Amino acid sequence: MTTIEQGALRKLIGTRNENGEIKYLLPIGDQRIALNPLIGKELQLIYHNEIRCCHCNKKTKKSYSQGFCYPCMQKLAQCDMCIMKPETCHYEQGTCREPSWGESHCMIPHYVYLANTSGLKVGITRHTQIPTRWIDQGATQALPIFKVSTRLQSGLVETALAEFISDKTNWRTMLKGNAEPIDLKQKAQELIPQISERLEDIRLKFGADAVEQLDEEVVDLHFPVSEYLTKISSFNFDKQPIISGTLLGIKGQYLIFDSGVINMRKFGSYQISAEFS
Repeated sequence: MTTIEQGALRKLIGTRNENGEIKYLLPIGDQRIALNPLIGKELQLIYHNEIRCCHCNKKTKKSYSQGFCYPCMQKLAQCDMCIMKPETCHYEQGTCREPSWGESHCMIPHYVYLANTSGLKVGITRHTQIPTRWIDQGATQALPIFKVSTRLQSGLVETALAEFISDKTNWRTMLKGNAEPIDLKQKAQELIPQISERLEDIRLKFGADAVEQLDEEVVDLHFPVSEYLTKISSFNFDKQPIISGTLLGIKGQYLIFDSGVINMRKFGSYQISAEFS
């Protein structure tokens, strides 16, 4: 039996190899657990009833924005609502909580993409987060369709497309199996003309080169899952401090056990330990 000592939980680290296969690491404190070799084996995670803010390391009774204490959540730009709704970015109004953070994270190239998670969806990501964003969402296919200059512009394009397709993933459906393959290039050809006026408005406001239409290849992603569940039960460390069972696979930010699933990103900064054979 291998024991990983108590440490702060961070979101799963997923990487894609040249064959599209996803490899996962589970960060606990300074340690990294390779999860793929544990599929089919017993894994136990123990929550030690302590949460420490991932920014200031102070104890907090509740984790906000996936790992922060309340004061940090209130003051940090990365916890602002515009991160969830980039079309509300207020950097140009001079009201960004941390202008330097905004410059390095929001005033940089972003991509608008189509993905197949629980079905067809639209999303956005920084250029540095490809393919991490798709891995985190459990996408089996992804296709960048636009490159834009800032996060605000990506949000404007996304909201235009969201009038025709979903911008969210049904996580329960995603965890029951892989969605049927979609011809993402064909979908892009159908969708882009429907938002042509909105694209023109964005270019008129921000410049002709603000939105660049792309011609990329579809990216396939293969998640390490030996068996999917037919009924999804969700674990919660706040209600069940010890979670154990046979690990059936990993998809998105979820560990899939034979008895249920847990969204590891949701419990960022929780102090946990692990045991596995």
